[in-house]
Amino acid sequence: MAEVSKRYRSVSYFRRLVVDNMHFSRQVPSTTIERTMDLSELMAARNCAEPSPTWSAIFIKAYALVAREQSLVRTSYLKFPWPKLYEHDQSCATLNLDRKFQSERIVLQIQLNAPESSTLSELDRQIHAAQHNPLETISAYRNATRLSRVPWPFRRLIWWLGLNVSGACRARNFGTFGITSLGGQGTGIVHLANLLTSTIHFGVFEESGKLNVRLSFDHRVLDGASAAEVLQAMEQVLRTQMVRECTAGEQLESSSVAKEPLHSKRSDSNESRECWESSRSQYFSS
Repeated sequence: MAEVSKRYRSVSYFRRLVVDNMHFSRQVPSTTIERTMDLSELMAARNCAEPSPTWSAIFIKAYALVAREQSLVRTSYLKFPWPKLYEHDQSCATLNLDRKFQSERIVLQIQLNAPESSTLSELDRQIHAAQHNPLETISAYRNATRLSRVPWPFRRLIWWLGLNVSGACRARNFGTFGITSLGGQGTGIVHLANLLTSTIHFGVFEESGKLNVRLSFDHRVLDGASAAEVLQAMEQVLRTQMVRECTAGEQLESSSVAKEPLHSKRSDSNESRECWESSRSQYFSS
């Protein structure tokens, strides 16, 4: 029988930040709700777009557009010097990316400022740069490296101050909402430790184009009914404005969140459906 190797290993610098994140996430009284969205028409428009925008960019912009209209979504709970709510003037999305540093896989968190005012292509350029550029050229990596090397008690103090003292500082370093997904690996996150006011996460598309979208939220800021309305509004934006933007391949006028009913029919829906049917088998076999 082979001898089992037993040895201790030190916690790596980047794993320290994950531990810190979980420590402060446990202090957030969060819960999760789910909504099944029919995004078949959006998938058709995306598949026919050249180049196809990433799902991360689509969901980030859609949620930021909802946040622009619903101020609670861009509101943070601060503890110091007394408990209070801080309303941010614009959104800042925090996206989790999987990168490799030496022999270790690390989670790189990048911030995308004012995504509601960016085109999908602009968001994708930022995401692509964070995914493929050398790590040392990425500011999020450099900031994380510096923080991870701060001794434990002082590092935790920096986290606490950044989360609880200044709303502007909190948004700059942590964002106003988060987004994460393992759908590309055929997996969905069911329970998520939420650090921010809200985090959007989703799994794998069904063949019909339906997708279970989950929203984990801070119950000190949002209630269940408000969170449900947020997901409903997000589905509306995904099924209208995001379809139009994917079809056009450029930013459309976004002065307000689209007001069309969820089940409204658009003049180009038949064309989108045809594209969806033609690309369906190819998409789900990839």
